Amino acid sequence: MAQEQEQEQERGVRLHKHLARCGVASRRACEALIEQGRVEVDGMRVREQGMRVRPERQEIRVDGEAVRREKPVYYLVNKPKGFLCTNEAGCAPRRVIDLLAHEGRRLYVAGRLDAASEGLVFVTNDGEVANRLAHPRYEVPKTYRVRVRGRVGPEGLERLRRGVFLAEGKIVPSRVVITDREASRTEMEVVVTEGRNREVRRIMAAIGAPVKKLVRTAIGPFRLGDLPPGAFRRLAPEGVREQLRDMPAGK
Repeated sequence: MAQEQEQEQERGVRLHKHLARCGVASRRACEALIEQGRVEVDGMRVREQGMRVRPERQEIRVDGEAVRREKPVYYLVNKPKGFLCTNEAGCAPRRVIDLLAHEGRRLYVAGRLDAASEGLVFVTNDGEVANRLAHPRYEVPKTYRVRVRGRVGPEGLERLRRGVFLAEGKIVPSRVVITDREASRTEMEVVVTEGRNREVRRIMAAIGAPVKKLVRTAIGPFRLGDLPPGAFRRLAPEGVREQLRDMPAGK
């Protein structure tokens, strides 16, 4: 981390990275803004990726508005069923960020869940931290409490542990444990690190055990705990940085 900061002082910071730090959007979305010609540096429109900037010396604008780094904020939110992890205005007021609308900041979600799923999401205006938690290269473990239809026996459990092939490749959960089982349903704890779209639902469907309920209980070191549905907890920035320092650096 210290070496990276020294490099930025000498060479500047990549434009998309600076935009993400300022809470404009995720790194990937900021790259798209650059490609679309919506970003200007010192009055010049930028379309190529990889440009380095010195924010303290240069004027940077997105859609004509000056970009300045906000004070970073971090929240854990218990997403209720039916809410969306999106910033699209047409989806309001059933968005996770609408649960924090009174905070008066531009926020977005790191570690998305589909509308039918519930549980822990991480919300921030810090694109660097969002990228650290959500990008597959960092292999951040995400823990789920899953209820599926039917009785998952030893064969189904072994298939999950060996890995299930989806269109994008093989998914191998890092942990699968049955916590309760009856004839009509099975409760499991599942931990995955790939971060692919709806992966838990898809691997369960692949073994013939469709998901009836899915609740995420942890993202890396951050845990849902007793946070009620629809509620949020604000985290201290120094605590977030300390937790991230203890996590693996990624691929």
